[in-house]
Amino acid sequence: MALQIAAALSLAIWLYLVLGRGGFWRMQDSTLPTALPSPWPRVAIVIPARNESEVIGKAVASLAAQDYPGAFYIIVVDDHSTDGTTAAARGVPAPNLTVVPAEPLEPGWTGKLWAVNQGVREALRVSPDYLLLTDADIVHPPGNLSALVAQAAAGNYDLVSLMATLHCRTFAERALIPAFVFFFFLLYPPAWIRTPRRRTAGAAGGCMLIRRDKLAGLGGIERIRGELIDDCALAREVKRSGGAVWLGLSARTGSIREYGTFAEIGEVISRTAFTQLRYSWWFLLATVGGLVLTYLVPVVAALSGNALGAGAWIVMCIAYVPILRFYGRSPFWAPALPAVALFYLAATVHSAIAHGRGSGGMWKGRAQAARR
Repeated sequence: MALQIAAALSLAIWLYLVLGRGGFWRMQDSTLPTALPSPWPRVAIVIPARNESEVIGKAVASLAAQDYPGAFYIIVVDDHSTDGTTAAARGVPAPNLTVVPAEPLEPGWTGKLWAVNQGVREALRVSPDYLLLTDADIVHPPGNLSALVAQAAAGNYDLVSLMATLHCRTFAERALIPAFVFFFFLLYPPAWIRTPRRRTAGAAGGCMLIRRDKLAGLGGIERIRGELIDDCALAREVKRSGGAVWLGLSARTGSIREYGTFAEIGEVISRTAFTQLRYSWWFLLATVGGLVLTYLVPVVAALSGNALGAGAWIVMCIAYVPILRFYGRSPFWAPALPAVALFYLAATVHSAIAHGRGSGGMWKGRAQAARR
C-alpha cells in the first residue's frame, strides 16, 4: 500500500512538472531578434579569469570577432592566475582589449565577484550602456553581442542571459551534462523568469547582458558580493527592483571547458548545491526525500509491476527527451535519468558535508562558502 501511494504521488509530481511548470522541459534554441536600436549602444565586456590559460584565448578571440556595429570593449580581469592567463589573453590581436590584474581579495567577497567588480569599475571608464558579463570558457558566435542587445532593446529587458551549450563529448559529460541543464531549467523556468507575475528569477552566469544604469541602481556588483550562485542572485536583485529579466538557451554559444571524469562534474555540482539549499540541513533532508520520491520511487514501483510507477517513469522520460536531443544524445538515455539524479543527490550531500568541514564552495583553490 505504501508503495502504491508513493507511486501515485510520483505520477502526480511529474504531471505537474510537465503541465504546470512553465514548459521548462521543451528546451528549444532561442531565436533572438536581429534588428538593432540606433544609435548602437556602447557595450563593455567583462571576463573574470583565474587560471584559464587553456581557454581564455579562444573566448577573447570570439568576442573580438563580433560583428556588432557599435563600440564595444573587452576587459579581462586576471584573478591571481599562476598559469599564464594574462599572456594567453594578451596574445589575441584585439585593439579593444584591456587586461587588468585583480587586487588582493577583500573579506566578504567571493573571488569571482571581486574580479567582476574590478572589471566593471574599469569598464565605467568608457561609459557603456550595457555590460556583458561572461566567463573565460565561453565562445560566442559572431552575432551574439548584436542579438543580446537587440533582445534587451526589443523586450525592454534589464538583464538578458543565455544558457550556453556545455561541453558534452566525454562519457561523463554525455551522461550528466544534459541533466545539469534540465535540473537548472526545472528550478528556473524561463517562462516564469520573464513574466512579472512570478517571483522566479534566474540567469546563466556564462553570458549575461545587463543595463549599466540598472546595475548601478542596485548598488553595483557589491550588492551581491558574497553570493556563490552569483548569476541567479543578480537576476533576483534585478527582478526585485522591478526590472525585467529574460533567460534563453543557445545552441551556438558554447562552453569549451571539458570535464573528463564523473568526479570533476561532481565537484562542480558540489560547489553550489548546499548554497542552493540556503545552507539548511532541514532543506537537505527535504531535498533527499523529494528526489527519492520524484526519481527513484517510479523505478522501484515500475519494476515491482506498479502501473502508476511505470506511468511516472514514462512521463519523466518524455520530459527528458528534448534536452537529450538538444545535446545530440539518443532518447534511449532517458530511462537513466533516475540514476543521474542519484548522482546529483550524492553530490548535494557531499556539498553539505564539505560546508560542515569549512571547505564549502571550493573552486580553484578557494573555499568560498562560509560556515553558517
